Amino acid sequence: MSEEVESPCVFVCEIDAESGCCRGCRRTLREISYWTTYTPAQQRALLAELEQRKIAAPQ
Repeated sequence: MSEEVESPCVFVCEIDAESGCCRGCRRTLREISYWTTYTPAQQRALLAELEQRKIAAPQ
């Protein structure tokens, strides 16, 4: 199994002022900037959290 985890970026880069999350991928600025420093396990955990954010606050 490959350790590389694909970035969740969908190239819709606009931070929502209310939530502080990107409208495209739902990551915070901190999560975006730290993505490459996360371990593959941390990246997969964040991907799971992003799915929950999308469910909780659909656009």
